Amino acid sequence: MSTPSNDLMELADKLVKLGIMKGADEIEVSIGDGSQFRAGIRDGALETLTESGSRQLAIRAFVDGRTANASSSDLSLETLDRLVTNAVARARLGGKDEFAGLPALEKVTVDAGELGIFDPAILALTPEEKIAYATKVEAIGLKQAGVTKSLGASFVSADETTILANSKGFHGSYRSTGAYASAAFQAGEGDNLFQDGWFEGGPMRSALPEPEVLATTAARRVTRLIGARKVSTQKVPVVVEPPVTAGLLDFLAEAVSGEAISRRQSFLVDKLGATIAAGTVTIVDDGLLKNGFGTAPFDSEGVPRRNTTLVEAGVLKSYLLDTYYGRKLGMKSTGNAGGTTNLYLAAGTTKPEAIMASVERGLLLTGTIGFGTDPTTGDISIGAFGLWIEGGVTTFPVAGITIAGNLADLLKGVELIGNDLRFHGSTNGPTIKLAEMTVGGTTVAGTGSGG
Repeated sequence: MSTPSNDLMELADKLVKLGIMKGADEIEVSIGDGSQFRAGIRDGALETLTESGSRQLAIRAFVDGRTANASSSDLSLETLDRLVTNAVARARLGGKDEFAGLPALEKVTVDAGELGIFDPAILALTPEEKIAYATKVEAIGLKQAGVTKSLGASFVSADETTILANSKGFHGSYRSTGAYASAAFQAGEGDNLFQDGWFEGGPMRSALPEPEVLATTAARRVTRLIGARKVSTQKVPVVVEPPVTAGLLDFLAEAVSGEAISRRQSFLVDKLGATIAAGTVTIVDDGLLKNGFGTAPFDSEGVPRRNTTLVEAGVLKSYLLDTYYGRKLGMKSTGNAGGTTNLYLAAGTTKPEAIMASVERGLLLTGTIGFGTDPTTGDISIGAFGLWIEGGVTTFPVAGITIAGNLADLLKGVELIGNDLRFHGSTNGPTIKLAEMTVGGTTVAGTGSGG
């Protein structure tokens, strides 16, 4: 007896054949089949509870260098026959693009079961256990000194099967799970209110800590801001906490994307082989990282995921490419159709405490507010909050400030890299010390979110 995933794989293969029969030069069929559970707790009560399943089928059809996309959640044969017919017909009407088309067939050599992205233990969790976890997290957080209000705690679990087939001969599938919990709290009073929180989770049940760990981490992140003040505008060394390091890497990812490079909307255009960062900086996008948030055997085009070194010892080695932009740039896909996978800055050897101790006067940057980045220039100007450093130790919290600089300068100004790299999400980094940033000015006071 065939399993549902086998049935869907057969369906995808059948639609590929149908598309060729109807006149497509090339065709790709992808199917996502999954379920999600979400429980939200506020003030000890169940605020939201949803459990849903969904199936979505998407088609890319190519005719004479022209492309059309179509999708449907109705998987009846009648609907899908019409979907394929219309996709092929619309492809004939599009603009011709010499770079359009499917990637050449590459063999996927990694077994999905070896990647640690599916865990039956997550599926075994009952709704009652998930609700109880979130309830306990909130209750513990509210007991922490300085916390005045809960902004809610949640538990989310997911189970997803991904199926892909195309006319180049590719067909593959994998199943992944995820379990994630979060909590957010408020501290302070009057005009000096602060909000922050934390989340934990991953594709394996073991990525979820005990509720006490999540709760106290979330509470500590907000209560340490109580009594925050502003500082005068000045250029100082900045110690960057891991969540904010991750934010800087996300900004870098925009600048190294094939699309930005192709459109010449990046400060890293024509920089391959150039030194763009301190010699201690190595940045990697690893689509095969075991237990990784973004791990999979292949990308959304069927290109095998891989380990791509973007920056090695300060030198820009690669862009992040899908098939289309790879062709436009005369390069090969890096298996990044769909974006980054598991992006990280490689750990250094310095303890975070030693990094702090090296700063006579400066800022420990713990979170940012809003958006203020320009990948074309590399410029950053964004609201921020953190803790002021004097004599190597934190002395008082700081909020209502901006940080400003240029990512090119910041990367070259990385003086120390912490040994505290932890894979907490799809983008990760250790504590780092930046030689200098402009700190000061005013922003929206009193609120923010870490990383």
